Amino acid sequence: MAKDVLAELAARRSQVEAAGGEKRIAKQHQMGKLTARERILRLLDAGSFVELDMHVKHRCTEFGMEDVEAPGEGVVTGYGTVGGRLVYVFAQDFTVIGGSLGEMHAKKITKVMDLALKMGAPLIGINDSGGARIQEGVDALSGYGQIFYRNTIASGVIPQLSVIMGPCAGGAVYSPALTDFVFMVQGANMFITGPQVIKAVTGEEVSPEELGGARTHNQTSGVAHFMAGSEDECFEQVRTLLSYLPSNNLETAPRVDTQDPVARADEALRNIVPPESNRAYEMRDVITRVVDDGVFFETQALYAPNILTGFARLNGYSIGIIANQPRVLAGCLDINASDKAARFIRFCDAFNIPIVNFVDVPGFLPGTNQEYGGIIRHGAKMLYAYSEATVPKITLIIRKSYGGAYLAMCSRDLGADQVFAWPGAEIAVMGPEGAANIIFRKEIEGSEDPQATRQEKIAEYRERFANPYIAAARGYVDDVIDPMETRSRLACALEMLSSKREDRPAKKHGNIPV
Repeated sequence: MAKDVLAELAARRSQVEAAGGEKRIAKQHQMGKLTARERILRLLDAGSFVELDMHVKHRCTEFGMEDVEAPGEGVVTGYGTVGGRLVYVFAQDFTVIGGSLGEMHAKKITKVMDLALKMGAPLIGINDSGGARIQEGVDALSGYGQIFYRNTIASGVIPQLSVIMGPCAGGAVYSPALTDFVFMVQGANMFITGPQVIKAVTGEEVSPEELGGARTHNQTSGVAHFMAGSEDECFEQVRTLLSYLPSNNLETAPRVDTQDPVARADEALRNIVPPESNRAYEMRDVITRVVDDGVFFETQALYAPNILTGFARLNGYSIGIIANQPRVLAGCLDINASDKAARFIRFCDAFNIPIVNFVDVPGFLPGTNQEYGGIIRHGAKMLYAYSEATVPKITLIIRKSYGGAYLAMCSRDLGADQVFAWPGAEIAVMGPEGAANIIFRKEIEGSEDPQATRQEKIAEYRERFANPYIAAARGYVDDVIDPMETRSRLACALEMLSSKREDRPAKKHGNIPV
């Protein structure tokens, strides 16, 4: 082959790899940000990245764009491996026209999305863009629409992860919102309308960080699931999450060898719950003492902290965990907790990940704010998600499980395959204190010592109704277990349920109360 042809190829590759040039790359580095290619190489296994479409160019001739060179069209796309498993990836390049999205930029992204769907491999999108390329008008809008459509078609088929490492504004935010998990690095931001527009329209003054920074979306809006202090920390979070997931909805997550004995007993679990029913404790302490190697990979840790969601392993198997957190709002379910749990349940169900529930819930949070905000509708999402899920579902009732929240935390009636309870669990329509006030109102009011009589009736109600043996006698609880045996019993149940098959009536799709 002629040397000049090879030289031209090398020159073209070099030009594309140079991206926006030395000055723009230096500016990117000065901002504490890596370039698109650097990010992909940091994320993927060493030497595994194969780039696609590096020679693609835009076709815009409006507003002087015919004279604008955009190496790689402002986005790097391709495939490689993470932990030895195939993934597809795109990374927007802020050094090239601000990473703005135009017709061909979008086509590069949709090509890897299509390939990921065909091959049944996760898709990772790294966002760092000034938004739509205004010079391309409706072609840019069409590009976003094609991406949104593919995000939706791929949902529940392959895991889709969005990594926000710079600006992400306007219509661009909806692709991450359609994916399964959103990672944000501190310093990055997401918003529909920026601070300047908000000030012009409403008069409000707000900084980009306050409006759409990583903490805002991890703690207040719930849009993001993970927050990282650096890009490398973020990539480690992505790799960890992928280790718990299957590549697609037809597979199961990889089983990992563990040296943690499955029959390990932990006597500390007997004393972890305070004897006083209204005293808080840390639910994470229960979870980490039960799962393999004490590792609980939490999702949305800062949002709706009254409920915990995340991944762990039990006897090497990947599991999804949903748990009430007594340290926040006494573990009550509210609007945000319901939304957080319901979406996590549906993700686990879509990707064949068994769900284990740790229950200590006194009820749904009362108040006009909750009622006016639609707690009925939001709480129904949990009922729907658990009832719809066909993966193995195991429920452990630790202390309180009252009323509608007892059902909402995956009771037998909502399809739990195995339900266990600790001996001190209280399962009832409502707490003994409230129930005694209603059931024994006349006896208490007519007593010479109402306070003493009330305490007697509370104790009577707790003994007669609010204990796990009543539910066990009716088959709603499969067994009341010694807390120190929790790990072995859950692992045994999980192994037994590994071949579970459950069908649902044929339908196009259900109508979840969104």
